[in-house]
Amino acid sequence: MSMRTAELHRPTRFKRGARRASVEVLMERTSELARARQDLRQRGAGSAALERNRVSLARAQWQLSHALIERYRPNAA
Repeated sequence: MSMRTAELHRPTRFKRGARRASVEVLMERTSELARARQDLRQRGAGSAALERNRVSLARAQWQLSHALIERYRPNAA
């Protein structure tokens, strides 16, 4: 595996930005990305397009899960 190939397959860590979207916005974003993925598959999109969508979808799901945790986490004593 070349250095360039290794760089492409290195996992990206998701980071929480200073501006955090609401649960509702993130749910809509996740749904949009899932619909886009279905469309990409139907059209026979290439692996690069599917991978970009996969990473975007995973990031949106990660952000959504953390937004839900923040929303419903009991207050610390």
